Amino acid sequence: MEAKATLKFARISPRKVEIVCSLIRGKKTDYAMALMENTPKAACELMTKLLKSACANAENNFEMDPDNLYVKEAYVTPGPILKRMRFVSRAGVHRVNKRTSHITIVVAEKA
Repeated sequence: MEAKATLKFARISPRKVEIVCSLIRGKKTDYAMALMENTPKAACELMTKLLKSACANAENNFEMDPDNLYVKEAYVTPGPILKRMRFVSRAGVHRVNKRTSHITIVVAEKA
């Protein structure tokens, strides 16, 4: 049995989130939470909140034991890109891509 939580349209680049995803993939939820609280990455704040949500989903919806949970999957997919313009010299413009992410965490119970 698995439980999951998803965050869509997060205003952070998927490349930055993937670093944190690879850190917690396969770890116990307690260890993953401690790891993210002590890692100075911008994505850790979003991922901590999402991991708490996935654990709560597992406990309340599927009646899993919160002490036996581990992060089965943690992945990020790119969302839509907000395209903005920035004026530069000689009457030109450069495009600025503001990237978004869809983050998913799946937790399961260790047998």
